[in-house]
Amino acid sequence: MKICVIGGGASGSVCAIMLARNGHQVTLYEKNEKIGKKLYITGKGRCNLTNATTGNEFLKHVVHGNKFLLSSETRFNSEDTMAFFESLGVPLKIERGNRVFPVSDKSSDIISALASELKKQKVQLEFGKVVTGIYTSNGAVAGVELDGEKIPYDAVVVATGGKSYEATGSTGDGYNFALSTGHNIIKPVPSLVGVCVSDLDIFALQGLSLKNVVVSAFKKDKCLYKSEIGEMLFTDFGVSGPIVLSLSAFVNREEPTDLKLYIDLKPAISQKELEDRITRDINVLGAKQVGTLLEGLLPKSMCEIVSNRLGLMLADKANQLTKENRERLAYLLKNFDLSVTAFEGFNRAVITSGGVDLKQVSPKDMQSKLVKNLYFIGEVLDVDALTGGFNLQIAFSTAAACASNIY
Repeated sequence: MKICVIGGGASGSVCAIMLARNGHQVTLYEKNEKIGKKLYITGKGRCNLTNATTGNEFLKHVVHGNKFLLSSETRFNSEDTMAFFESLGVPLKIERGNRVFPVSDKSSDIISALASELKKQKVQLEFGKVVTGIYTSNGAVAGVELDGEKIPYDAVVVATGGKSYEATGSTGDGYNFALSTGHNIIKPVPSLVGVCVSDLDIFALQGLSLKNVVVSAFKKDKCLYKSEIGEMLFTDFGVSGPIVLSLSAFVNREEPTDLKLYIDLKPAISQKELEDRITRDINVLGAKQVGTLLEGLLPKSMCEIVSNRLGLMLADKANQLTKENRERLAYLLKNFDLSVTAFEGFNRAVITSGGVDLKQVSPKDMQSKLVKNLYFIGEVLDVDALTGGFNLQIAFSTAAACASNIY
């Protein structure tokens, strides 16, 4: 078959290689001057290629589309991905959290290996070419439109990515292709991003990192999601860091101004246990200042903010705190609240959440249920996962499912 793959990112490059290996005549269109531009920056330039977990354990880290991905991940999982790249001559290593990287810590090694294999498999590479449309005939793909010219193909694979990091070429072209061929698009939103807040007092905390805290998101007093204990960071716009990024993946489809975040600064103990500790500390400190009490409980930069929220002065005597003051302090340390205004934009998003409606795509081979021989793979689909290599594995699993089922 004569097949067109649109997009030379992770999913498109791997799919093109696999299709060519299966004997198809493959043309890969990439609007950039080379493949893998977004791959180059993943994992802070080290390329977190996949996560060395499989099956249900892997799918637990998928936020949207885990049932859809069950078939493709089962047939091409992280072990298969590792074997694929090692067969291309890239030695790999597994680090903390089962994250997989090239031994060299260079994403360029992954890209070079893919480029070499594309050339070896005689995939026709068309760089700097922008596909402007997909045309059909009698309910099936007929080809693509390029510079006003219609080029016939037996099948078309859309691997254009989402909208995150637009500078890498992810400008949402695939959504337009899907819409023009009758598909629905679940509204794309940034995922794995920081959260902007309106609480002016916390901007003095910019750069402060908190470890072993829990962040929860509430919507109208109902808890939506509680993150695992971990690390977060105060920024110039609000909060970020690993657990905040993960939290954003679960709540980014909500109206942000309906949300509040609560930070549990002392998750290892209950509020009552914290009250008892505060009372013991006060008994030891006696007439020393409230500021000294708070410094024993918090990073120094947070002390004035907490005292202000409680209506106290740092210079107040610790032993003059009332029972109500102690209870309110314990509550605030367990429920340090922030009012959300927005999520960071696509220019800072690790991935895109949303995309081609999964109800209109076959999970077995990624073929459209509406247009024969039209396929959608990777981030253009309404699938997304947490950080740690899971999203790239989704790209590879869907690419393999597509390539192995085109005859």
